[in-house]
Amino acid sequence: MNIMVIGSGGRESAVIRKLRENPSAEKLYALPGNAGIARMAECVPISATDVFAAVEFAKSHEIDYAVVTPDDPLCLGLVDMLEEAGIPAFGPSKAAARIEGSKAFAKNLMKKYGIPTAAFETFDDYDAAREYLLTLKPPYVIKADGLALGKGVTIAETLADAEAALADCLLSRKFGDSGKQVVIEEYLTGVEASLLLFSDGETYRLMPAAMDHKRALDGDKGGNTGGMGSIAPNPCVTPALLSEIERTIVAPTLAAMRSEGCPFKGCLFIGLMLTDDGAKVIEYNARLGDPETQSILALLESDLLSAMLAATDGTLSSADVRFRDKRACCVVLASGGYPASYEKGMKITVPDVLPSNVKLDFAGVSFDADGSYITSGGRVIGVTA
Repeated sequence: MNIMVIGSGGRESAVIRKLRENPSAEKLYALPGNAGIARMAECVPISATDVFAAVEFAKSHEIDYAVVTPDDPLCLGLVDMLEEAGIPAFGPSKAAARIEGSKAFAKNLMKKYGIPTAAFETFDDYDAAREYLLTLKPPYVIKADGLALGKGVTIAETLADAEAALADCLLSRKFGDSGKQVVIEEYLTGVEASLLLFSDGETYRLMPAAMDHKRALDGDKGGNTGGMGSIAPNPCVTPALLSEIERTIVAPTLAAMRSEGCPFKGCLFIGLMLTDDGAKVIEYNARLGDPETQSILALLESDLLSAMLAATDGTLSSADVRFRDKRACCVVLASGGYPASYEKGMKITVPDVLPSNVKLDFAGVSFDADGSYITSGGRVIGVTA
């Protein structure tokens, strides 16, 4: 099979490494990939958001299967476009990807179908939103409706900061159309958990619950980032709690998507807060998480490509999806200063030999003129054991 993987981060590195374990994966392409991924797949300089170019590439290179992992191309409808071209793809349709692409859609879905989540209201008018803020107590949670490059969520400790976040979205349009509507929601306290699952629209298969860590520095200090590491399984998600989450959140969410005419196929990521009142949904992602994927796939004992194909063709109920009864941890090495300003072009030295249970997933890495690795982003390498 000729397989095309969309994306350029540590998540895509982990996915490609697992796909290569299947002998059917004869040729792998990464669009655009990175210097580290180039060790495992042919990297093609096509941006993940250039969906038209990706489809043309797939047609001209006789791609048999595509794996679309980032949020933007999913929300732009790349899976639909590939399938229209006769190329099966792992990932949800554009309509189903709204569960991540529009926070208002996701919150209203949960309200309509009784799925536990934080209390909320949506607004497109600054004055009305500010009036609602005055009825709440801090901290305040303000979310831009759209993707906003992952930067559209503010947890404000003061009313002034909350008003500034509203102004960024609704007045100055800092996030463009992604911020033309905002969700203001109740602040939840508890322990976070990430629950990922394969779904073919009807059947689902759970992955081990994970927990990610977002602070930039050791000791839970520093800025809030896209994710500085993860562990799996999450020790706070007991078998009894997982059963309850399946009953109150997982099954109702997939049933709700079917009822709305957009059954979810691919990987559904459910971000949870384990509160004193039970598990509640913080957010949905329409894709594999980063860096949760790195630790979860380290535990996958069965074949990733077969599971993805089963999710695409509707045969997940009979698929072999098994995880090792072990524990995995991913730690992200990041550029100094991340997530604010940081230097690029720093040389990276990689050990020639690693312990057999350790894998490296490159993210913000490119080649120097002499062919050595240099940093090109904030999150640089994920080290998973």
